[in-house]
Amino acid sequence: MLGAWALLVCAITVEVASTAALPRTHGFREPLWTAFVLVGYAISIWLLALVIRHIPVSVTYAVWSGLGTAGIVMVGVLLLGEPLDVLKAVALVMIVAGVLILNLHGAH
Repeated sequence: MLGAWALLVCAITVEVASTAALPRTHGFREPLWTAFVLVGYAISIWLLALVIRHIPVSVTYAVWSGLGTAGIVMVGVLLLGEPLDVLKAVALVMIVAGVLILNLHGAH
């Protein structure tokens, strides 16, 4: 089960990296960046498919989408120069809290 969680973290990391690279594709006109993004998304979905054999799909998807969203917000703020205002910070905390609550509820 711990291995499934590790795969899920890998899937999230790959998906966040692919999403962060999307602007570099320039509307899918840059072939190398486009290939990076598409291959990254394919790997992320493949890892997600492996994970749902061991973790319920509802928990898996909630964690994948929630932490992926939080991850890309952090990448945007820390690496891409996007602003972090109070509303965005509160929304980020709510996403993480929602993922935690779903996981705690799913554990019972």
